[in-house]
Amino acid sequence: MATMMMMKPAQLAQRGAFGRAAAPAAGGRGLSVRANAAPKLVQKAEYIWTDGQEGEPHKGLLFNELRSKTKTFAKENGLDASEYPDWSYDGSSTNQAEGDNSDCIIRPVRVVPDPIRGAPHVLVMCEVFGPDGQPHPSNTRAKLREQLTPKALEQDCWFGFEQEYTMLARSGRPYGWPENGFPAPQGPYYCAVGSESVYGRPLVEAHLEACMAAGINISGCNAEVMPGQWEFQVGPSGPLDVGDEVHLARYLLHRLGEDFGIVVTFEPKPMVDWNGAGAHTNFSTKDMRQPGGMDAILASIEKLSKTHVEHISQYGLNNDQRLTGKFETSDIDTFKFGIADRGSSIRIPLPVQLKGYGYLEDRRPSANVDPYNVARLLIKSTINM
Repeated sequence: MATMMMMKPAQLAQRGAFGRAAAPAAGGRGLSVRANAAPKLVQKAEYIWTDGQEGEPHKGLLFNELRSKTKTFAKENGLDASEYPDWSYDGSSTNQAEGDNSDCIIRPVRVVPDPIRGAPHVLVMCEVFGPDGQPHPSNTRAKLREQLTPKALEQDCWFGFEQEYTMLARSGRPYGWPENGFPAPQGPYYCAVGSESVYGRPLVEAHLEACMAAGINISGCNAEVMPGQWEFQVGPSGPLDVGDEVHLARYLLHRLGEDFGIVVTFEPKPMVDWNGAGAHTNFSTKDMRQPGGMDAILASIEKLSKTHVEHISQYGLNNDQRLTGKFETSDIDTFKFGIADRGSSIRIPLPVQLKGYGYLEDRRPSANVDPYNVARLLIKSTINM
């Protein structure tokens, strides 16, 4: 197993990406620059968007829904998305357009500091639009915006995503697992400490540091039940913010994985007979968070019981392999809720039950779920129906 070393964001800015020396300055050895040829370029902006590949067979185990490319600027723009222009890309290469009319438009909606390249460089989360200026069918953020009605806004919905993922070697084998055979059975790995039970912590720490430096509302991380499987949490945040930040955190995890030689998959069931990977979602409204809010929680659960099929249809690819009623999951075809029950569709945490108000946990979403879809459906089912 390769030795992995951790760098602080300040070091990243000095050296460039993890472990690589920064490129020589213009005019340095091996470079020639014409005087007054063009304005000096001072900022890199990484435009990030979601593609249209979900469900494509070639994705297989290495599911990845994000794309990105770099745009340079001759001035240092700030963190206001309106300072960054729309851009275009070849939608025929991302399953979002035909070759004879292939341009898709990416429109900046959220900008954060780039913790890998360092200041003044930024990450730019974008929505996708078609050539007619309308939201692309794959633009689930736009569909979420449609659910932000006055009634929904008045309820000030909060979301917290528990994003599980699995580290893989480039061979596709879970990271840290023996090449032949299997590690010891599940039990000692959850929230474990020690090299006999923990694999890949340097990447986890680098990712946590990067998310914090980017201003992402990452609230924690921990080792999960299957060895080589981890989780980070984003939120509580509003519906658009939490979706943006989950995608940005996923991007950083993939990007740092490149430097560590580790593949990150959000596949919900990477290994048969081991725990799968989900994206349990904590959800609350203003009414739920007030004293006596248990009535609002139970009323929302009753509404969710009536829209179970719709939620399951959009709660992630291959989720049927994970929601089997085993390995701390509910059965995909059966809706049930319980207090402190990790085998339920909707769980009411014990502290919430004891206080009588708080939030509910939707345990159905898979790790590869679109966070905008989860927020949209929870708002639609509990508030806008």
